[in-house]
Amino acid sequence: MQEQRFTKKDWMLFRNKIADWQEAYMDRLNKEYIELLSEDANPSEKFWSLDKRIKEDRKKTGVQLEMSRSNLVYNIISLISDSAISFEDLEEFSDELKETVRIFVER
Repeated sequence: MQEQRFTKKDWMLFRNKIADWQEAYMDRLNKEYIELLSEDANPSEKFWSLDKRIKEDRKKTGVQLEMSRSNLVYNIISLISDSAISFEDLEEFSDELKETVRIFVER
């Protein structure tokens, strides 16, 4: 098992920030859904397109995740990969955590 590359402060920061990050991400998704529903297409096409998008999006970390310390780095990597957050959102976190995340994201 890999050694933990984050601090208790990192975990507390994540717990304090995740709800706002997820709300912002879901707000963006909602706006995308409105755009999809506003397109010039058949009602059934719009309905099924929206249904497909929601099924895909609900699996993303920006919508729901397993809150555990052991998943901290994975969750942050996933949030960045899904564009729910950016590296700038990690400025308060430890250098060790930021470096670990950067290495994995750049792979």
